Amino acid sequence: MSLFIGIDSGTQSTKAVVLDLATGKVIAEARAPHQLITGLPAGHMEQHPREWTAALDAVILEVAAKIDRTQVRGIGVSGQQHGFVPLDAQGEVIRPAKLWCDTSTVAECALLTKKLGGPKAVIRRAGLPFLPGYTAPKILWLKRHEPANYRRLRHVLLPHDYLNFHLTGNYFMEPGDASGTALLDVRQRTWSGETLKAIDKNLADWLPPISKSSDSAGTLRPALAKKYGFSSDVMVSAGGGDNMMGAIGTGNVAPGNVTASFGTSGTIYAYSNQPVIDPRGEIAAFCSSTGGWLPLLCTMNLTSVTELFRNLFGWDHAALEQAVAATPAGAGGLNLLPYFDGERTPNLPTGTGVLAGLNRHTLNPGHLARAAMEGATLNMNYGLRRLAALDVKPREIRVTGGGARSPVWRQIMADIFGVPVVAMVEDEGAALGGALQAAWCTALQEGRKVKLSDLTARVVAVNEATRATPDKQRRAFYRELQAKHDGLSQTMRPYFEAAGS
Repeated sequence: MSLFIGIDSGTQSTKAVVLDLATGKVIAEARAPHQLITGLPAGHMEQHPREWTAALDAVILEVAAKIDRTQVRGIGVSGQQHGFVPLDAQGEVIRPAKLWCDTSTVAECALLTKKLGGPKAVIRRAGLPFLPGYTAPKILWLKRHEPANYRRLRHVLLPHDYLNFHLTGNYFMEPGDASGTALLDVRQRTWSGETLKAIDKNLADWLPPISKSSDSAGTLRPALAKKYGFSSDVMVSAGGGDNMMGAIGTGNVAPGNVTASFGTSGTIYAYSNQPVIDPRGEIAAFCSSTGGWLPLLCTMNLTSVTELFRNLFGWDHAALEQAVAATPAGAGGLNLLPYFDGERTPNLPTGTGVLAGLNRHTLNPGHLARAAMEGATLNMNYGLRRLAALDVKPREIRVTGGGARSPVWRQIMADIFGVPVVAMVEDEGAALGGALQAAWCTALQEGRKVKLSDLTARVVAVNEATRATPDKQRRAFYRELQAKHDGLSQTMRPYFEAAGS
């Protein structure tokens, strides 16, 4: 028996799964919550990294109690992308991490863009623009706003890298997650020297070298191995960002597959053998954590939107599902721009939620809930159509995350996206991806020639009972609604910009 543990450290919680590679089955799972720091100014979203390490230890200990600990061979970590973990010379956290959903760095994005010659020059140089969610402007923000903390900075890590550091004691980065920093030349998978110097001439010394995604980050620190009850030679794989690991966990490791993650935020991504650079910068030209590339769209507002309305009405998830199902497509003319936390695609960091079409008939919980679900999905489709313009065209979409569990929402996805939508047997795609990458990395470290695609073919499976296919009539209706949604977004953008200035 060979067991591999996959970890997914997200914004709200950390999950663990244990994969029995011999059977291809997940045999144990655990989850532990962590919290955002409250009371921060608008646009600031932060967490204490100690929350992540405490949750990591908790879930590993919980699954370890359910399995034969002596059979654990490897651990793979997935983490929320883009977060900035600043460490001093001793590896101690200097201040809380600014997260992917932090939009306080608009000014820093503008400064970096200007310094490097404008938006087109930035994309030519590194393959993607500076966006508030990315890590690069967060580093400059620290330099400009907290100079005393910045003077202590000696190591820059991302959230999943910090968890690898906790597990192994090693500073390590791989191209997938690193490509979301806006510091990497994504075409070459090397740090962009000009970008680093635009922030600080010493920044190159504070970043780990870029290693292959198939490399090991190291073995468990002896004290942790003893604490968990594992062998001292348990290997920790490179890991990656949550989208990169989600790609592995949904079998998206070769051209032709497309994955959509319907979680707090929303992402749609596909594997490519070549870099996919969007000259408009709306699609992120990320690297994969498998040796390829992962063109990706990201929206900041997805299940966070439906949860706002669910909590507003005091419903459980079943009540939300029932209310949306009982309301006709289009919600009687309601159209929601779901930019409650600003937005990344389209790039509207100062955007706000906008609800158009209210009247005496639509001002009721069911119509509002349906408009929330449709508005978040129409916003995803904005990016999906941009992917299609870059020749990334899905035949079906594999969905994961909380939204994927809803039959009503899966049908709305299929009708809006215009292709079949199907959920996975194992819904914790990022955690499963971490376990699969750990199995792959362990095999390579032992000198065995194993293809990751062979492992995913054995383990990853779609749940055919969840498949939703587009309804032609509703598909045509949603095309018209999409045009209205896009038009409303364009109309409101001058207001967003004025409100944020």
